Amino acid sequence: MATKQHGHIIETAREARQAESGPSVFALLTISTGLAVVILGALWLVFFR
Repeated sequence: MATKQHGHIIETAREARQAESGPSVFALLTISTGLAVVILGALWLVFFR
C-alpha cells in the first residue's frame, strides 16, 4: 500500500504501474493475433487465388 514520507507518496514499482499480472493480457494478444491471421488468410484466398 502506498505510504507518505516527507510529503511524497512512496509506492512499489508494481503499485506505480498498476501491475496487470493475470493471464488476460496474454490471452487478448494471442486471440487478436490469431484472429488477424485468420482474416488475412481469408482475404488472401478471396483476392489472390
